Amino acid sequence: AGSRLQHEYVPSAHLSAACTCLAWAPAGARQPPSKDGPQRKKRKSEAGEVDKQLDILAIGTAVGSILLYSTGKGELQSKLDGGHDSRVNCVRWHQDNCCLYSCSDDKHIVEWNTQTCKVKCKWKGDNSSVTCLCISPDGKMLLSAGRTIKLWDLETKEVYRHFTGHATSVSSLMFTTVKPMNESKPFDGITGLYFLSGAIHDRLLSVWYIRSDRKEKNAVMSFTVTDEPTFVDLTVSEVKEEPVKLAVVCRDGQLHLFEHILNGYCKKPLTSNCTIQIATPGNDGDSTPKPVPILAAAFCTDKQSLLLVYGNSLQPVIEKVSLNTSEPHICLVRDIQKVLSLKTDAALTKVKTPVVNSDTKVLVPGIPGHSTAVKTPASGKEKKKNKRKPGETEESIEERLGALDIDVSKVKTPGGLPQTDSFAVLLVQGLESNDAEILNKVLNTRKENIVKNTVARMPIHAVIPLLHELTKRLQGNPYSASLMVRWLKSVFTLHASYLSTLPDLIPQLGMLYQLMESRVKTLQKLSRLHGRLFILVTQVTASQTVQDVPEVNQTAKLVYEDDSSEEEGSDDEMIADKDSDENWDEDEEKEEQSDEQDMTVEKEINGDSDLEPENESEEE
Repeated sequence: AGSRLQHEYVPSAHLSAACTCLAWAPAGARQPPSKDGPQRKKRKSEAGEVDKQLDILAIGTAVGSILLYSTGKGELQSKLDGGHDSRVNCVRWHQDNCCLYSCSDDKHIVEWNTQTCKVKCKWKGDNSSVTCLCISPDGKMLLSAGRTIKLWDLETKEVYRHFTGHATSVSSLMFTTVKPMNESKPFDGITGLYFLSGAIHDRLLSVWYIRSDRKEKNAVMSFTVTDEPTFVDLTVSEVKEEPVKLAVVCRDGQLHLFEHILNGYCKKPLTSNCTIQIATPGNDGDSTPKPVPILAAAFCTDKQSLLLVYGNSLQPVIEKVSLNTSEPHICLVRDIQKVLSLKTDAALTKVKTPVVNSDTKVLVPGIPGHSTAVKTPASGKEKKKNKRKPGETEESIEERLGALDIDVSKVKTPGGLPQTDSFAVLLVQGLESNDAEILNKVLNTRKENIVKNTVARMPIHAVIPLLHELTKRLQGNPYSASLMVRWLKSVFTLHASYLSTLPDLIPQLGMLYQLMESRVKTLQKLSRLHGRLFILVTQVTASQTVQDVPEVNQTAKLVYEDDSSEEEGSDDEMIADKDSDENWDEDEEKEEQSDEQDMTVEKEINGDSDLEPENESEEE
């Protein structure tokens, strides 16, 4: 009624396989061997009360064992082993004889004797894994389903009827009627009954009819919902014309209510009479109302009102709602923050804050460079004086900090940056207040070990806000992005285990994934472009170095002609070159130098190619 946690079972380390399914034993199904005489007598005196109370819970695990847990004693009563060698998908108790039925991914169905904890019978239920079971109202038949649905005779363990089933694995099976509609024929316990099935990723819930012949294998009617059904509850129709009421909770957090008299075939899928959603009022801070997911819903015994479970699965709120199905759509406004905070306040009243005498000196942990002098405790007289008179004002925070006597210059490290532990504090403050200045100061650090230590020391609740902030900054300029990647890396390596527990991790990181993909997509093109540009740039610089060399004058300084040639021209030329004859030696040196330069440049460009023929002749 108070939607408070009443009992919690945490399996010990050596039994720690994840719980996959649960089932309460029918009231009064206790295990006599473990109790002694006098205690049993005491129980009988309160028998009426005890029988109504549910006690034993069967828990199926991912490794194939089944645990029987007594909530009354708060301890494990027994462990059923040796039946399955794979994940248990569903456990169901028999109404009368304390048998337990379980099905598993190993394709088998097992009937257990819970008194002796032994396998009573084991048979193959399907060609693939069996995901769901349901026992008929009279306890003589068993429905099992993987994708197809089978009805078994429990005495002979043979298939009595086959049904088409669903395209995906069935997640819920329930009988909707106890008696057949036409009472003309004698009732054999099963013929004429209807049952309901729902499957994962399937937005239709199907209703099946058990006939006396084997002709029809398809569903007689179906109910349509907005998303995959995660929780189904119904009121069983006991009288002929009583409608079946159905409450279906979908993955999108909505609840659909159906009311229908089951009377034969119906071609069109039936839509819900009423849809219920829950939202926050949206008046504090942000004005947009947010949807609150409904986790489960169950009909109360009067068949008129519903118990709704909504909010966070770790701390759900349970509320009783009376139904008014005349409206097709109901949205309940619930301030879930307020409800939870009220609860936590009430729970934390045991904590008392110590009364601090104003004479005491408070040392703040985590700040290096304390230089506080230890004072002797004040004597009694002083204490009496210290009680504040009505007129006095309280010390200001500045004075108190002064009293702390912490030398600020000592706190700072030589670089002027705070230590990593204060970095973590700064980071959290920056994220909470959304202060760009603080965030820039923290996030622009380059030292790997500072980044690692800061991320390791930051509290868990700040991880997601930090990821959002990093994602935002990754979209900015590439320089800041390269810094942010270091932070991302250490967040993912250090907080991977926390992140993997978040149910909505994929939408939280969606933006980041897209960013990375788009960045990586262009990497190949960029590296090609980079290659081409690199070649171009090197060629350009090479040609520039060639141009920078001082040009060599290619006209001949001296022409030597053979005697055999005519002598008229040679005289003139000799006269013309007289002046250059004097500077002959200097010129030759210069020429040799420039030749060498030329040669080196040429070698750079074309490898070691020989010099041009003209230059060769000059050298000679």
